[in-house]
Amino acid sequence: MHTNTSLTRYAWLSIAAAIATILLKGTAWWWTGSVGLLSDALESFVNLAGALMALWMLTLAAQPPDEKHAYGHSKAEYFASGFEGLLILVAALAIAHTAVNRLLNPQALEQVGVGLAISVVASLVNLGVARVLLAAGKQYGSVALKADSAHLMTDVWTSVGVIAGVAAVALTGWLWLDPILALIVATHILYTAWHLIRDAAAGLMDTALPEEFLGNLESTLLPHRQQGIGFHAIRTRQAGTRAFISLHVLVPGEWTVQRAHELAEQVEEDIRRAIPGAHVTTHLEPLEDPLSHQDIDLDR
Repeated sequence: MHTNTSLTRYAWLSIAAAIATILLKGTAWWWTGSVGLLSDALESFVNLAGALMALWMLTLAAQPPDEKHAYGHSKAEYFASGFEGLLILVAALAIAHTAVNRLLNPQALEQVGVGLAISVVASLVNLGVARVLLAAGKQYGSVALKADSAHLMTDVWTSVGVIAGVAAVALTGWLWLDPILALIVATHILYTAWHLIRDAAAGLMDTALPEEFLGNLESTLLPHRQQGIGFHAIRTRQAGTRAFISLHVLVPGEWTVQRAHELAEQVEEDIRRAIPGAHVTTHLEPLEDPLSHQDIDLDR
């Protein structure tokens, strides 16, 4: 978990990579006439649009809380993920349409060797940037960077398939291999689009923290439980790079307010240490009061 202030530099890196690959793959398609390479080039335009959206949403997510957004703007990242999924969906349909036309009207490929060499260079650019974005996304808990990385990796595997298909056409002379491969690529892209849109929807629906963080939370509370302190109504949600955790803390009713408050502060500090960047809210209750155990539902 981390603030988004420093994450926009990764979006700029993605934008630069998209522009570079558009130029490279566009040149490869122009020289070869391969519909597979054309599909690859079209997806790079989608990469650019997705990177621009990621930059916008990361900039918005980095803004501090205000009167209308008391919990901050970190959920903006999910819009980038969903938008990128929709762009991939449109690209897949465009690729499929172009592939069907080429399947019905075959066309010989030209300058295959040069085109493939250029496409390989473009793929290596995408691979390097995707790995950087994925590492940053995991380190900072950024949904937008993870989505952009997944998109770029889809582009990489797409390029691998296209390169193999164009090479096969050059070796066999079977022109139908090129559009068939483009259709397979379109199907794979649809699968990626579905995952990005699904993950974005899950984030907007206040999905709980991943199992890894929930395990850290339970490990943090265990020492306090062993000292007779109770916890319940534990709720978590993730909003972009921020984690929100609320829980009820049950202490002996004979404790003073000061002592109970100090314990709650310690519990919150321990949780933030285990889950950096988490926003923690505690609610104190007397351990002996039966009503303390009846307030687990949201309306209590």
